[in-house]
Amino acid sequence: MSDQSLSRFLGGSPGQVILRLVFLSFVVGVILSALNLDPLDIVDLTVRFFERLWNMGFAALDNVARYFVMGAIIVVPIWLLMRLLALSKRD
Repeated sequence: MSDQSLSRFLGGSPGQVILRLVFLSFVVGVILSALNLDPLDIVDLTVRFFERLWNMGFAALDNVARYFVMGAIIVVPIWLLMRLLALSKRD
């Protein structure tokens, strides 16, 4: 990768980008400290959010499967009976 491609990818020269990231990291650190937030708490909160979202997704799939089976218990025998009746009428 050429220096020009790297600069285009980073959005500036590597030195400038590093200085911007250091400055922004310091500013965000000061803001988080003023709000009494710990970065590990934020990571833990994010992980728990995705775990709940994951579990909720599977619970939703469980509900969909349950509705499907409950409906199929009624629909499939009626459909089968209708097909058998239609078959006997054709003969």
